[in-house]
Amino acid sequence: MTTALPVPRLTRYREWLAAEHGLRFADYESLWRWSTTDLDAFWGSLWRWFDIESPTPPAPGSAVLADARMPGAVWFPGTQLNFARQVLRHGPAADAAGHPVVVWQTERMSESGVAPAELAWPELQRRVALFATRLRAAGVQRGDRVCAILPNRPEAIVAFLACASVGAIWSICSPDMGPVAVLDRFRQIEPVVLVAVDGQVWGGVANDRRAVLHEVLAGLPSVRHLVFQADVDPGADAAVFAAPHREAHRFADWTAGDAPAGWAPEWLPFDHPLWIVYSSGTTGLPKPIVHGHGGVMLEMMKGGALHNDVAPSVEFGERFHWFSSTGWIMWNAQVGALLGGTTACLYDGNPGGPVAGSGRPADWGTLWRFAAAAGVTWFGAGAAFYASCLKAGVVPQREADLSRLRAVGSTGSPLSDEAYAWLWEHMPRPGGQRMWINPISGGTDFAGAFVAGNRELPVHQGEMQCRSLGAAVEAWSEDGQPLLGEVGELVCTKPIPSMPLYFWGDADGRRYHDSYFDMFPDEPGRPAVWRHGDWIRLVPHPEDGAVGAVIYGRSDATINRHGIRMGTSELYRAVEAEPEVLDSLVVDLEFLGRESWMPLFVVLREGLLLDEALTARLKGVIRTALSARHVPNEIVQVAAIPRTLSGKKMELPVKKLLLGADPAKVMNRDAMANADCVAWFVAYAARLGAAGAPAAGVIPSSATRS
Repeated sequence: MTTALPVPRLTRYREWLAAEHGLRFADYESLWRWSTTDLDAFWGSLWRWFDIESPTPPAPGSAVLADARMPGAVWFPGTQLNFARQVLRHGPAADAAGHPVVVWQTERMSESGVAPAELAWPELQRRVALFATRLRAAGVQRGDRVCAILPNRPEAIVAFLACASVGAIWSICSPDMGPVAVLDRFRQIEPVVLVAVDGQVWGGVANDRRAVLHEVLAGLPSVRHLVFQADVDPGADAAVFAAPHREAHRFADWTAGDAPAGWAPEWLPFDHPLWIVYSSGTTGLPKPIVHGHGGVMLEMMKGGALHNDVAPSVEFGERFHWFSSTGWIMWNAQVGALLGGTTACLYDGNPGGPVAGSGRPADWGTLWRFAAAAGVTWFGAGAAFYASCLKAGVVPQREADLSRLRAVGSTGSPLSDEAYAWLWEHMPRPGGQRMWINPISGGTDFAGAFVAGNRELPVHQGEMQCRSLGAAVEAWSEDGQPLLGEVGELVCTKPIPSMPLYFWGDADGRRYHDSYFDMFPDEPGRPAVWRHGDWIRLVPHPEDGAVGAVIYGRSDATINRHGIRMGTSELYRAVEAEPEVLDSLVVDLEFLGRESWMPLFVVLREGLLLDEALTARLKGVIRTALSARHVPNEIVQVAAIPRTLSGKKMELPVKKLLLGADPAKVMNRDAMANADCVAWFVAYAARLGAAGAPAAGVIPSSATRS
């Protein structure tokens, strides 16, 4: 096998711009500036570079961006496409070259010594065509919602592509999510079809979720068809979930037989809804974010090909893996690799091997052995995974032969300096080259990355390499002034195609506006600006011709545990339903380069004390209703929860205080309903700081005012 790396695809794109359009750029920064100032030219060039198919392509000289408002931008009017069509078009060439579309392994397969399985491109198309035909026969129309509770397996990809192919709208939750979290999401969008599994094996334990499924179905009267996948119990019967208003089917029956002759995904408008994903805020239900086919396609193909440098499998035998549950936007991104004709490698199970409850110790070599067995060339995971491997003393290349691996990606939280050093030390490339480390940061909100990688540029330890093409990212002070070399709010000053079309059920658009545009709204002389909710510092590197970036965590109070974002309100609903709990407040403290620390503060009924039994029960409630990821590190009894005069919990001020901010700047006692409780939290912050939290000053002074 050759050790030479292919020419970066970003280099090829720049050479194409020069040859086809006479556009030449001295460095990446000048290319980025063009991409964020001439939006019509840049996004139009991507349409041609990726050879997007449409029976009604953009007319020469027509506007790509017909309306540049945020929110409400209009892209590529009159064009038609389909996410599933773009994926399946790669099948003939990839299959002829002997490349599968999916390589996958479950935890049970791994534990039993069963090698990863492969799914061929023609088989994927057959299953998708049949499932899509069954959807149509079940009466599913364009715009209907099809929801799923499925693990990271080929069945989820088949069902999603079938849904996309007929113009229905997809939404998925992971099987480990509790009924409260699932219903908080799906009840808002009223699905007509639910695709679900009977359970999941995780950490050596078979978790039967049929009782949860019964509860979910009881809360979703809109569901007319259940498509049931038996896995934990192969003998599980779909018929037990049938009801007078609901038919139950076996997944296998919906993919059995020969595909209809001449079947193809339908042509859909560029902005036709593709899926609904959820980004939780600090109040209310999770936000149901609707993305469109065209915007997601362009953003994911841009990010995959140009920033992640992922190639079609026919070129270099590329195999892409990003470990994720189906409840994380990185599952969508992993499926997005198929848009470029790349083989996707899926692992379903605990990335750290067996856990407490199975009687066996953790094993952080699990994913590395999967990567080797699956022939992975591009490996991605949450930053917490690498931190766990480092702490466990794992040496990846001792686990298995990783010589095909050429890139490592990270997201979900900041990657520590120690993790960079560990990866470089323990994952060398042939010839003494450094492994390319490519941390990215973006969001569920727009299904993409604001800051990302560039294989043409050096990697600076602790930084992301550049701002993404087409993303006009800046760091702003609270008064809207751009900052360079200082920490500020991450903003995007221009629209990108994958920004949400709308929030489901948000008739007047107010919730959408308030989620991203409340801090920097439309003003005379300045259009509305997207505020993402992260703290960012832009780091100029004139010698590289680029500007790097460091992300310092959330600037709001959303919980972001191991890359899975969850609203605090969801946790409160679970905890405060317990009779002992009167009030509660949770904050997720994301320390740069360290694991996050999430304390939960509870006010109990008079005369009660928080003992071990109640602590264990509250943790169990959270684990059941939400997931194990969202169990707090510590539960602390307090006399009162800080609240504003209007009664709102002061999550963000408490978070800033615990991260080292000056109490006088973040706790305005005159605006509080119970200022006498501040002293306790100040003392707790001091104790936390003494135990090793970052020193005051990590949070920029411009961001510490309440």
